[in-house]
Amino acid sequence: MGKIISIANQKGGVGKTTSAINLAASLAVIEHPTLVIDIDPQSNTTSGLGIEPKTVTDSVYEVMVGGVDIFDTVRETELPYLDLVPAHINLVGAEIEMVDRNERERILLKSIEGIRDKYDFIIIDCPPSLGLLTINALTASNSVMIPVQCEYYALEGLGQLLNTIKIVRQHLNRELEIEGVVLTMYDTRTRLSNQVADEVKRYFDDRVFSTIIARNIRLAEAPSFGKPAILYDASSVGAKNYLSLAREIIQRNKKMFKSSPALSKS
Repeated sequence: MGKIISIANQKGGVGKTTSAINLAASLAVIEHPTLVIDIDPQSNTTSGLGIEPKTVTDSVYEVMVGGVDIFDTVRETELPYLDLVPAHINLVGAEIEMVDRNERERILLKSIEGIRDKYDFIIIDCPPSLGLLTINALTASNSVMIPVQCEYYALEGLGQLLNTIKIVRQHLNRELEIEGVVLTMYDTRTRLSNQVADEVKRYFDDRVFSTIIARNIRLAEAPSFGKPAILYDASSVGAKNYLSLAREIIQRNKKMFKSSPALSKS
């Protein structure tokens, strides 16, 4: 049964979507069947994996609001082992449409129950908010990965996110854990990046991943070409960073996947 990891931070511009795209692509390159679910109305993960959101007819919106079978929305990507459930701008109104539904926090959970056995990992890219879409993602997940940028006010708002995780754990998903905190946009040339990294490590201790995602031009360029960094420029620092992060996550989850033949390739 696949492990479901939400990537969440209500603060925008922290590398959340970049992490969703490139972590999923790296897991796929290591030959772990991986599904990305884009539940951000901005649809940047969808376009970043080469699918134009305007051409999408069946998306996660139709799954969560229209009751469409999630199997009917899955799209293949350029990478073997990597599939996508795309998003569409219609998702912007989903929370209003879901608000009167029974068990509205568990809609995504119920939708993906039948598909999770097909994948080793399911990565959910959450919107930059703590609304009903993000609550659905956290309720459906085994864990949450938190990207934190190495810039001023890096820890701003994280207390609210951690409180939301605590509430979800108490009332909706007792199994939810913090997969880890990943430092993003690290600039080796600045003292600030080192200071922020030290501060985050003091705050989160051993929950901070050893891998740090460096600020990298090729990583920033890749989405405009509809490709993850590992396809756009496999030799780039960004591609190598996310491959390292994927290996770190696989290592942390070896017990969960001890019966998986694919793990022996990692």
